[in-house]
Amino acid sequence: MIKVGVFIHQVSAERLWDIDKPIPPVQIATNLNLVGVERKSDDLLEVPFVFTINYNPAVAQISVKGRAHVTGDREELKQIHTAYSDKKPPPPVVVQSISNVAFIESIVITRTLNIPPPIPLPQIPPAAAQGKKSGEPSYRT
Repeated sequence: MIKVGVFIHQVSAERLWDIDKPIPPVQIATNLNLVGVERKSDDLLEVPFVFTINYNPAVAQISVKGRAHVTGDREELKQIHTAYSDKKPPPPVVVQSISNVAFIESIVITRTLNIPPPIPLPQIPPAAAQGKKSGEPSYRT
């Protein structure tokens, strides 16, 4: 059984958009780079990572750096390290654990900077765009 502990070492965030201007509709790009997989001992791998969020137009930028400690069965860890050496992707549990922690941290930061979070918000279409009269039900039998 693989266990992943994620530790954040550096957080960098900057609001680039003037506070007096309303924020326009933005496109948000997230990127997770696993810098390497280092064997620290027989039962520990260390995976340094960099998680970045970029906004278009340039409203803000966020960077989260850290390391994940992967522990578990020696044979599983050896397979992960060998797969990395062969340029194969790491197991989904490692990537998912790192991205979950980095995403949550970045959401807290977006609230502090008063910028849109890097998650898609639900889109509710206006009633007029649906082409229905306000008293009609949304279904027919």
